Amino acid sequence: MDEKAAKNMRLARGAAIPVPGEPYDRLAGLVIKDEHLAAVLRGEEYLVQDGAMGTMLQERNLVVPGQEPDLLTIANPEAVAAIHADYVAAGAQMLTTNTFCANRRKLAGEATVEEVFSAAIRCAKEAGGRYIAANIGPIGALLEPLGTLSFDEAYDLFAEQVVAARDAGADLLAIETFTDLLEAKAAVLAAKENCDLPIFISMTFGEDGRTFLGTSPEVAALTLSALGAHAVGVNCSLGPAELAPIVEAMIAHVSCPLVVRPNAGLPRVEDGKTVFDVKPDEYGRAMERIFDAGATIVGGCCGTTPAYIEKIAALASGRKPEPRQAASLCAVTGSQEAVVLEEGMPATAVIGERINPTGKPRLKEALRSGNLDYAIGEAIAQQEAGAQILDVNVGLPEIDEPTVLLDLVKKLQVATTLPLQIDSSDPIAIEEAVRRYAGKPIINSVNGKRESIETILPIAKHYGCAVVALTLDENGIPATAEGRFAIAERIVRAAEAYGISRHDVVIDCLVMAASTNQKEAAEILRAVTLVKERLGVRTTLGVSNVSFGLPQRELVNATFLAAAFGAGLDMPILNPLSQRYMDAVNSFRVLDAEDAQAAAFIEEYATKPDPYKSGSVPGAQPSGAGAAQSAEAAGVQPPDASAAAATAAGEASEVGDEAVASARRFIMTGRKEQMEEATLELLADRDPMSVINDIFIPILDLVGAKFERGEFFLPQMMASAEAVKAGFDTIRAHAEPEAFESDKRIVLATVKGDIHDIGKNIVKMLLENYGYRVIDLGRDVSPEAVLDAVKTYDVQLVGLSALMTTTVKAMEETIRLLRSEAPGCTVFVGGAVLNPEYADMIGADYYGKDAAEAARIAGNFFGGRE
Repeated sequence: MDEKAAKNMRLARGAAIPVPGEPYDRLAGLVIKDEHLAAVLRGEEYLVQDGAMGTMLQERNLVVPGQEPDLLTIANPEAVAAIHADYVAAGAQMLTTNTFCANRRKLAGEATVEEVFSAAIRCAKEAGGRYIAANIGPIGALLEPLGTLSFDEAYDLFAEQVVAARDAGADLLAIETFTDLLEAKAAVLAAKENCDLPIFISMTFGEDGRTFLGTSPEVAALTLSALGAHAVGVNCSLGPAELAPIVEAMIAHVSCPLVVRPNAGLPRVEDGKTVFDVKPDEYGRAMERIFDAGATIVGGCCGTTPAYIEKIAALASGRKPEPRQAASLCAVTGSQEAVVLEEGMPATAVIGERINPTGKPRLKEALRSGNLDYAIGEAIAQQEAGAQILDVNVGLPEIDEPTVLLDLVKKLQVATTLPLQIDSSDPIAIEEAVRRYAGKPIINSVNGKRESIETILPIAKHYGCAVVALTLDENGIPATAEGRFAIAERIVRAAEAYGISRHDVVIDCLVMAASTNQKEAAEILRAVTLVKERLGVRTTLGVSNVSFGLPQRELVNATFLAAAFGAGLDMPILNPLSQRYMDAVNSFRVLDAEDAQAAAFIEEYATKPDPYKSGSVPGAQPSGAGAAQSAEAAGVQPPDASAAAATAAGEASEVGDEAVASARRFIMTGRKEQMEEATLELLADRDPMSVINDIFIPILDLVGAKFERGEFFLPQMMASAEAVKAGFDTIRAHAEPEAFESDKRIVLATVKGDIHDIGKNIVKMLLENYGYRVIDLGRDVSPEAVLDAVKTYDVQLVGLSALMTTTVKAMEETIRLLRSEAPGCTVFVGGAVLNPEYADMIGADYYGKDAAEAARIAGNFFGGRE
């Protein structure tokens, strides 16, 4: 671990020990400019923000393609201050500085971060803003493991901006327009660890209700509010009418204030200028629903002007927010999906136990050898079998646990959408993993020992985690239900003193083996009931421990599981590959009224044969997943769990022989480490082009179809593409180079003045996997450079990308030049600010809303697949 990481960890574990009995104040320690802002942060007053800066600069002809808008705060501060002043006159209380792109990577030496923030904050202050919010936008590069930028590098870039904003006199931080939850987390941590200003953060969502990387509004709200942001929300991308459902979804999951800054609808070109389709009056009417939903920090984004802010200020004038109750939720999230157990509502969440080396020889050997793909297979199999959360434990004394745990957590977050439970007795390993986890994980675990409470709870609070609490302390595990309850109560109170809601504390009353202490089983169940009824928290149990040392373990475990459900168990830790256990879970969900009208149960079981009908209860000779569990416990090597799950799902029968089925499984689950061996098996009786055209390409098409249906998100699609790339690399290594000289050439470029190339890079990767030769010109590419490449490489298809409205003009100029000088060239365009109508208005032939659509455009253009 490097010195910086160690320092950051000390920040969390070295947090002050709270005074017992004193209520936690989430605003304590903040520098808050005045009482009105304090009331805003408590959700008691409205705060009117300003509107767009970039499109205002463009409207006033102050920025041209290729010019960095943020540098105008130095080159033309009077013009920037004049825009700020117009917003103040319209009723804006908060001004957002012209620093959206002002990080070291984007400024590229043209000015320092300190110079830009200092000048920008000075402009806003001179304009008379009551509150000056230092604006921080995304870096413009994908973080690992999807991209090349590390979490720590992103943190450093954000920390430099935060320090510059703090030193220049900002009143708060407005971190906005993020699509990557992990990048947003890096920004929030950089803010809270380097300054004491209030933190507002908002993400941007598409028409499908998710961010570019698949994060839902619920996940964003839960994760960022738990992490410590003082206001969370949404900005950009869509107009107020389209954003309203997203706002309603977010506000149901948080108790902090919600910030909302919609666009003025969708952009289009009119008389050579970019205009937006929602006018101020319509915008004001649509914002009524945003106010009614409970948003209290409101403003405008792209396309909005002072006229729009006047409408918002009028809505806020003389109005008081309705009091809101704190959300009573036990929630854990990954980067895309959330598991939410709401107070008073029946809910059961299965935690998969199989990524734990205890009693699993194959997993132990895989961890020792660095074969994390085995654990990935276990994760995928458990997800397919019905797990909703995955416990992740790599605790072996002979490995570097912090490094291995972090590496596995990163890989799991690409391979599966399930939230993770970080399971370790090593605080350093826990903190390494949760710090870089894209979401809100569970920490397993804290216990009643003072050292554990003072070490683990600060980590959980600092990183916004839920936590499993074990009912043991310095005196061991109490034999009675009352003894276990007393420890649980003490931990819950300690957690609340640290600012961790009791709803985020999951009590584990610790299952002991019935073979050694039969009477304690009843005490465990009674303890669960006491905890549930008296503390109002969620409960978990490691179910399989009860049968240790007994025959027919599945029978004992399933019986105990049913009894535990009746006692109040919510989140059983079990092997979801056991059909017997899942039968008990699914049956209880019917009896608990969680499965409404027993719909899921009927769908699952109506056509299945009843294994118990004959009267012989299976167990003496377990089969399937149960056999795998029993065999592994006995030291026998079971089959690959993921292969068993894939076969059970009918995948092999869909695609033919075993080699093809393996390749399909590895591509669909993004397991590139397995692709060399799988590809060599395919090449044993097939020629290279047959493997590519008849196997790889159809599987990629299936991945694209799942992406279109919302079954896959961008991380899963990229992982599948990486797996295919590994297969291609294997084929290239065993075939003649000329076999891959494609005459299907495509030029890709991010247009002049725009350095946001994430989308373009993803399109490149996918197109190359389909066999096209991509000439990637990079970012900030002039129209002339695009034309030169088209002529040099004799290219007939060009893809152009732009993220910012201020650079779409450069895209139009590029298309105009190509039409003039290369009239046979076809152009497709993409980017967050574009839509089909806009693409048509600037002269493009096609609009590619995502990488999968870009691949279809190329396929149709070159006369390939439909």
